Amino acid sequence: MKKLKYIRIVLSLLTVAFVSCDDNLDITPEDALVTDIAIKDPANIQKLLVSTYGIARADDSYGGNIALASELIANDGDIYWNGTYVQPAEFDEKAMLPDNSYVRDIWMNGYKINNQANIILASLSVVTDANEKSRLEGEAKFLRGLVYFDLGRLFSKPYVAGATNSQLAVPVILTPTLDPNNISYPKRNTLEEVYTQVIADLTSAYNLLPASNGIYANKYVAAALLARVYLDKGDYDNARTMANIVIRDSEASLTSTFAKAFNNSENSSEDLFAWQVTSQDASSNAFNTFWAGSDFGGRSGNPDVDVESQHWDIYDDPNHDERADFFYEADWWCTTKWKGQFANIPFIRLAEMYLIRAEANQRKNTSVGATPLEDITTLRDRSGASALSSVDLDEILMERRRELSFEGFALFDAKRLGRSVGSISYNANRLVMPIPLRELDANPNLVQNEGYN
Repeated sequence: MKKLKYIRIVLSLLTVAFVSCDDNLDITPEDALVTDIAIKDPANIQKLLVSTYGIARADDSYGGNIALASELIANDGDIYWNGTYVQPAEFDEKAMLPDNSYVRDIWMNGYKINNQANIILASLSVVTDANEKSRLEGEAKFLRGLVYFDLGRLFSKPYVAGATNSQLAVPVILTPTLDPNNISYPKRNTLEEVYTQVIADLTSAYNLLPASNGIYANKYVAAALLARVYLDKGDYDNARTMANIVIRDSEASLTSTFAKAFNNSENSSEDLFAWQVTSQDASSNAFNTFWAGSDFGGRSGNPDVDVESQHWDIYDDPNHDERADFFYEADWWCTTKWKGQFANIPFIRLAEMYLIRAEANQRKNTSVGATPLEDITTLRDRSGASALSSVDLDEILMERRRELSFEGFALFDAKRLGRSVGSISYNANRLVMPIPLRELDANPNLVQNEGYN
């Protein structure tokens, strides 16, 4: 029975949905092509790549549910889960069950992304144009590195700089699954092994990708994600270096106001990378579904995620800081960040790079690119907040909360900074997702996380 269940999973990974696309990722299914034909045709490799971006943008992954999980699991009173769905309620209660369908789908969607990236990478020999080949390889490695980074952070205890990091994370699979009759049962790799693969993939992507690539990942997107990874690892030298490269060399620039960074149908100047949303797939935009009032695309009744009064305490200049007033009332209070039902989803903003550079410089007592005070001043000037005469690490981290609230950083920042969530320690079992029950039933080599047996 276990083998049959696993075969079903593999077959789902083999279902390659080829799509047509325009500059807005307006994806429409075409006739399915068998895999052995698809991987021999360079045009279909590109279609498969666009399909992989589409899977990543789905609400099960970066279209909202990963961020929702992060914000709710780390919630200590800034927000209130007002929805009726049991799965997010388990996140908020820090009481996830192994059969939580959101947890299951985050895992399964992650491995769909991984498998399609692996198919692309295994098929590059048919691409004769060198620049096209480099771009395809770079984008596939970017997507694979991205998904392993977040799967590792969700399903494992936090990374500890200088430690062996032998805690189990997720299986690293680098070859495509193509044949349901040739099934392997991978074990979980350590978190150190996962991060090693993530950095290898993203470094390769940075070196392979062009400086400009339309709405898709380019070399500076890879550099920005590397900065995020290095920060999470506590490797502040490399985090600072990569963030500085992005600020200095990319064509991105902060929007003139904080509001202009959100609710855009086209990428803003600040978007290093944004998930594209069209009228065709807006219904699967979980950011809007759960965080917006019903008048703006959210579910009927009160908004599912209410912003609580406690949150306003983080703003030191509420009368002038635009971020402190970036909310609207829909029975309860909603963040304006996810008000646009048909707006793109900012995923890596230039503002984050200023925050990473400021934090890393502060920790290392350096001023690469700018001083920490200069970087924080840049962001506060943009939002209208009063200038500070000096900053320390606590102020930089508080500025990070003000700038990036409700964008999916809460859990990951709590873990890397060693912050408890209420009375729950940052490295507690309750802040780690359980391995989905479906995967345990299918793969005898998987072991469950502590606290879920």
